[in-house]
Amino acid sequence: MGIALTKSNWIFFLNWIPELLGFLMNGVYGFISKIGIPNVGLAIILFTIVMYLLMTPLQVQQQRFTKLNAVMNPELQRIQAKYKGKNDQISQQKMADETNAVYAKYGVNPMGSCIQLLIQMPVLFALYQVIYRIPGYITYIGDVLRKVAEDSAFVKFFTDYITKLDNNALSAALGLNSEVTTERVMDTVYKLNTEQWAEVLKLGEGKEFEATLQSVHEYIHRATSFLGLNISDSPMNIFQSALKTGAYGLVVVAVMIPILAWVTQMMNIKLAQGVSGNNNKKSDDTMSQTMNSMNTFMPIMSAVFCFSLPVGIGIYWVIGALVRSIQQLLINRYLDNLGIDEIVRKNQEKANKKREKRGLPPQKITNTANTSTRTIASEEKRIEESQKERVAKAQAAIKDSTAYYNKNAKPGSIASKANMVKLYDEKVAANKGKKK
Repeated sequence: MGIALTKSNWIFFLNWIPELLGFLMNGVYGFISKIGIPNVGLAIILFTIVMYLLMTPLQVQQQRFTKLNAVMNPELQRIQAKYKGKNDQISQQKMADETNAVYAKYGVNPMGSCIQLLIQMPVLFALYQVIYRIPGYITYIGDVLRKVAEDSAFVKFFTDYITKLDNNALSAALGLNSEVTTERVMDTVYKLNTEQWAEVLKLGEGKEFEATLQSVHEYIHRATSFLGLNISDSPMNIFQSALKTGAYGLVVVAVMIPILAWVTQMMNIKLAQGVSGNNNKKSDDTMSQTMNSMNTFMPIMSAVFCFSLPVGIGIYWVIGALVRSIQQLLINRYLDNLGIDEIVRKNQEKANKKREKRGLPPQKITNTANTSTRTIASEEKRIEESQKERVAKAQAAIKDSTAYYNKNAKPGSIASKANMVKLYDEKVAANKGKKK
């Protein structure tokens, strides 16, 4: 009947991620349906909590790196200051060796933080895909919507309604400019806001599919209603509609979604700054100023997105930020109790296990920096001796040449210069004789 556009259309080698998360989301919704509360909003909350709990080990690694980085940073800055303005190859190599020695001393992999982010980012984007495309992943919702989406009479009626409605988002979702499929109809019906549902139900009165449409609406309304909000609608639309009808309670609830998004994102940032040791510190460094600007800008953007996107996305955004904040508090307390020395010791044990797997002998991380420093000093000495040797050879060659041309004459005198010309001519003549 067409491509299932209600599911994520990621490139093939990443599409398994939203598929796996969608399977989990469907399981969560199925569980709460069996206990009598089939609600997508509640499913999103539970699903988000479960996912972030599963990612706790990555969060621990991330905060451990951040805490160690705060300790290492002064040493790294001293190395950078030491070699500032020295762009020759030897200085750059020495700076790299000393920097690696610091990382080794603390048992830190400089790429570790990037690897953790690379693992987390596809998962977080996939979570968004699943929540944005609920009918494709929650089979309970999809099966209910299919009842009207496979009714040809309803499809014709609904297509005419969307055409007259002149709503670009719904027209694109239905595929008016390409092909109207069952999956597209399901997806578009799910996206209807409260006012649009009321219009469809009124226009569908007396139609042969009226009873089916009513039953579908009852189930979808129950499943998508959260704190009086339709989670498939945006807070902005709910805010505007509620103002027109005087439903000021809905106005407050709709506004709370973007406000909570801003507050929870700010909490994340403040807690992260506390872990890194940069809280309330001003810096003239360009990168620090950029980060401060981003820390101000991103929470505002979170509020804007959560005001204009469906409520379901806002719920995911707020709950995710809240769970991360709680994780940061608990993990930070655990790391504080553990202490930097113990963290370094554990890193050393981990590094030695990796060396053992590669067939290498254990190495004390505390000695690594000294070994690297000795290597750097040895290399400096070798380069200096090599340079001295080249200079000595050049001076000896000049001395030999001068001695040859200054035979039987005082160096610098007219006689010595004449002697130089004479000896040069003799040398040239001798060479010509040899060629003959």
